Amino acid sequence: MGGYVCTVAGGNGGVGKTTTAINLGAAFAERGRETVIIDADLAMPNVAELLGVDSDASLHDVLSGSTTISEALTDAGGLAIIPGESSLDAYAEADPNKLPTVVNTLSRTHDVVVIDTAAGLGAETTVPLEHADGVALVTTPDHVSLTDTGKTGTLAEMVDSPILGALVVRATPETPLSGIDEEFDFPVLGGIPDDVGAAGTEPLVTESGESPAATAYRELAGELEPVFFGAKTVGETTLVPSEWTG
Repeated sequence: MGGYVCTVAGGNGGVGKTTTAINLGAAFAERGRETVIIDADLAMPNVAELLGVDSDASLHDVLSGSTTISEALTDAGGLAIIPGESSLDAYAEADPNKLPTVVNTLSRTHDVVVIDTAAGLGAETTVPLEHADGVALVTTPDHVSLTDTGKTGTLAEMVDSPILGALVVRATPETPLSGIDEEFDFPVLGGIPDDVGAAGTEPLVTESGESPAATAYRELAGELEPVFFGAKTVGETTLVPSEWTG
C-alpha cells in the first residue's frame, strides 16, 4: 500500500492553498510521517520561494523529461519538496499529464504526499484532483471564494475524488463555520486564523510554535491522520476545535 495522496485545491488564487499545503505537510512530518510536498501549480509555483529554498531541478524539469524525480527532490529544512519553476519556458515545456507518474513514485517512498495545485478548473487542477486519495479545499469566508470552492468541489466529484472537506482560512471568532458548512455538500474541517508569521520562510508549525494558526494546522493533521491511515473514512472527520480563533 502506498502513501496517502492529499491534493490541496481552491477555486481562486490568494486564498492560502500553498500556505495550507506547506503547513499540513509540516504538521504530518512533525508527527513522524515521511512527507513530501509537490508544487503542481505549474503557472505560478511558490512553495520553494515561501520556504526560502533554492533547487537545481524542478517539477517542470521532471514533466519535460529533462531530469529525474530523485534529482528534483529537495530538502526544505527537514521537509521534502518537489519545487516548481517560474519561467514561462519551463511552463510551456511541462506536460501535466506526466504528473501521475511523479505522484505514484513518491507515494511508494513517503507516507503522505501533499499536492499544491493551481487555481481554477483547468487541466493543471483536474489532474491532481484525479489522482488524489482525498481533496482538501481551501477557501476564505467571502462569498466569491465560497462559490468558487463549491465549483472546485463539484469538479472533484466529477473525477470521483473523495473530498475531505473545506478549510476556511482568515477565520475570525465571528466566522460562521456552521453556516458555511450548510452551503456545501461536503464538511467544513474548521477555520485557520490569519497569522503574521505566515510571511516567514519556515512553516508556521515549526516557526511559530504555539500560535493560533500553528495550533490549528496541528489539530487539522490530527483529525486527518486516522483518515489517511485507515482508522476512519472520509466524511467521519470532526470539526477542528475553533477555540484558537479567539
